[in-house]
Amino acid sequence: MASNARFLFSKSGRALAAAAATTATSAVAVTALSDDVVHPPAFPWSHTGFASAYDCGALRRGFQVYRQVCATCHSVKQIHYRELIGVTHTKDELVEMASEVEVVDGPNDSGEMFERPAKLTDPLPSPYSNDEEGRMANGGALPPDLSLMVKARHNGQDYLFSLLTGYCDAPAGKEMMPGLYYNPYFPGGAIAMPPPLNDGGVEYEDGTVATITQQAKDVVEFLNWCAEPEADARKKEGVTAMMVITFCILMTGYYKRLKWGPYKTRSISYLKAA
Repeated sequence: MASNARFLFSKSGRALAAAAATTATSAVAVTALSDDVVHPPAFPWSHTGFASAYDCGALRRGFQVYRQVCATCHSVKQIHYRELIGVTHTKDELVEMASEVEVVDGPNDSGEMFERPAKLTDPLPSPYSNDEEGRMANGGALPPDLSLMVKARHNGQDYLFSLLTGYCDAPAGKEMMPGLYYNPYFPGGAIAMPPPLNDGGVEYEDGTVATITQQAKDVVEFLNWCAEPEADARKKEGVTAMMVITFCILMTGYYKRLKWGPYKTRSISYLKAA
């Protein structure tokens, strides 16, 4: 009788577990299907490997796309001209580029603010002088700063690339309000930013064909560098640290064998007293 009861309870337990697993799976499936957004695929970025580095050519092209396209609405306040030396441009090129921009500085000896040409120590210019001006120019919505955008979004690089290349016509039954554009990768599918990239929208200095996907790849890689400008140096330091740790482990093992070897191989004999 007891064995029959144990059998029944074990059988019912397995049934309850199976039902719970089915319910959980159904809930997950319903949650995934109810999301009004398409999750971006994983793209093979060349700079994300353990021993890989940023492509300076792609960073230069991405900076060009940002300056000519993205900078009309978005800023990268955390990046200064001096940080681009040896990454996208030479020092002389950046000095000339910065001198073309007027920045407000001061106060001077008279207590007044004044304008001067930008220097290498200045951050990249913002399209708006303050947040209120940015909201007024964009229907009340402030375009976000892109300095850490790759880190601020889940699957940042893949998401930004998919967002920039994912504009399309809304499917049947999807009503779009005036001034909004359909993008399946944006939560809700309706985004106020018009498609920023066009084939041939920029003319690359190195002759690369400026397709939409090429521009998106380059600017996303540049924005990833903006979020992690120390990534290459961190990888080099990591490799150096691993080499030092490996050397220390080998030397420690050798020293241990050198010092303890005689004690482990010696033989001690005890003689009876006469």
